[in-house]
Amino acid sequence: MAKEIKTIGVLTSGGDAPGMNAAIRAVVRTAINKGLKVKGIEKGYNGLINNEIVDMDKHSVSDIIQKGGTILYTARCLEFMTEEGVKKAAENCKKAGIDGIVVIGGDGSFRGAKDLAAHGINTIGVPGTIDLDIACTEYTIGFDTAVNTAMEAIDKIRDTSTSHERCSIIEVMGRNAGYIALWCGIANGAEDILLPERYDCDEQAIINHIIEGRKKGKKHHLIINAEGIGHSTGMARRIEAATGIETRATILGYMQRGGSPTCKDRMYASIMGAYAVDLLNEGKSNRVVAYKDGKFTDYDINEALAMKKDINEYEFDVSNLLSK
Repeated sequence: MAKEIKTIGVLTSGGDAPGMNAAIRAVVRTAINKGLKVKGIEKGYNGLINNEIVDMDKHSVSDIIQKGGTILYTARCLEFMTEEGVKKAAENCKKAGIDGIVVIGGDGSFRGAKDLAAHGINTIGVPGTIDLDIACTEYTIGFDTAVNTAMEAIDKIRDTSTSHERCSIIEVMGRNAGYIALWCGIANGAEDILLPERYDCDEQAIINHIIEGRKKGKKHHLIINAEGIGHSTGMARRIEAATGIETRATILGYMQRGGSPTCKDRMYASIMGAYAVDLLNEGKSNRVVAYKDGKFTDYDINEALAMKKDINEYEFDVSNLLSK
């Protein structure tokens, strides 16, 4: 028989994402409604190792659903990547009376959750990352807000780029995954979209595309560049030298992580947080909450981490059509 769950912990780990607070709120209120106690772990796994654990009640999560970032803070923790660090974190869980933990974060956070589960702590992962790069789910908390933030910024840059008849390179976040770049490229009508998963380093092809567009009477050229490719400023200098067309680079950076979450991020994050508590309350562990084929579901963490995700070919084909 599974151990009865009496106290649940919740933490956010890795990069912050708009909607994390909605998930925290849902975890706390769902757990309390089920008669469970809740403890918030501040600064992710770092806080778990350093015993930065606080009691939470319904008042703790009042007036936070509309806020970006995470009220529990987040940090990366090198010590937790060691066996000694994981063991210390698990011991601190047991000392605090925590029977299960909801971990809100990305793939790296889920690997940490898996390690905790191996030390006897029930763990459930909730996908929180603006990169949309977790293979088992079609939705991750924060992506919708981040991509809309980037899209609105790019619209503004495009206006001034057209006024000055410039080429604009706009760098969006996405170190290893180009989903923000792909979606913005399509939604903003970009002429070129550079994705880590597909970029062939053929800068001359981009230059030729710009020259061809100018011959056809185009007044601007918009390039969406993913962070994983980077070097936008140097690329702008080279393009301007090769084409004679004024070229500017804009790096949107961390503004994409901030801001009030969209309705979708608030709603889906709330459902996922509540779902995670239900799983723990049923005595389940080592699971990841996901949204797949229009339904909220869950996967074994090992299965989820083994999955590979690539750019949707149909979306990529649409981007090619729009950029010509």
